[in-house]
Amino acid sequence: MGIFGGRRLCIATKHGKEAVIAPQLETLGISCIVPADFDTDVLGTFSGEIERLQSPLETARKKCLLAMEKTGCDLAVSSEGSFGNHPTLFFVPADEEFLLFIDKKNDIEIVARHLTTETNFNTKEITNEEDLWDFAEKVKFPEHAIILKSEEKDWSYLKKGIQSQEELKNAYYECREAYKTAFVETDMRAMLNPLRMEAIRQATAILVRKMQSLCPNCKMPGFDIVEMQSGLPCNQCGMPTKSIVNAVYRCGHCDHERIEKYPKGKEFEDPMYCDVCNP
Repeated sequence: MGIFGGRRLCIATKHGKEAVIAPQLETLGISCIVPADFDTDVLGTFSGEIERLQSPLETARKKCLLAMEKTGCDLAVSSEGSFGNHPTLFFVPADEEFLLFIDKKNDIEIVARHLTTETNFNTKEITNEEDLWDFAEKVKFPEHAIILKSEEKDWSYLKKGIQSQEELKNAYYECREAYKTAFVETDMRAMLNPLRMEAIRQATAILVRKMQSLCPNCKMPGFDIVEMQSGLPCNQCGMPTKSIVNAVYRCGHCDHERIEKYPKGKEFEDPMYCDVCNP
């Protein structure tokens, strides 16, 4: 079971993420708990009424440290998600999930990242009931919950976790009557968003793989790729291309580094991907 076997780990969440995180971590012999009355919303909410002031990774770290303090555990894991346009597939919505694992006893931090376009993330200003139901169908309601508020940056009216047609319709007319406007968005809290829960499950699988990868120097877990270097030579002209030539592995505990050449199994790139041969 390695250095984690038989130890207790706190999962820093209030949104049910332990359902997909705990079963995978427990395969390593870890006993998972969730802190009682643990309010992660103080660090930021997806609906925006409490702004997240730090990066996803820093926020995840804060969650872990707070959960450790509350439970007395020296192992913790937390997740943090960001939603918006995909970094390379422009105008395509994406979910980027970060999982952070901390072992305070052995001074280890392991980060797992999963980026996916399998998300229902969406927002819209609603002016009539037909628009409301069009939006609901598009975002896979009611399996995925909806948030309704007065305006995008106004929370005078705010109703979260809407999961029935009657509740959504009533909230819409209640909001329109009081504020003349209505704004809807997907509720991205994990326990109300199956697509996001699946993304967290996949991020946890990446984390577990990293936790099982031992450094050849110090034997500590977390030895993994930290950088992919471009420069694979063109098969025709020999000039470097944007394709990957090296994978850089590094240990977060002792900083031992190893470079693996040709991680994609290719020593040369096709000229069609060369900026010289095919500008």
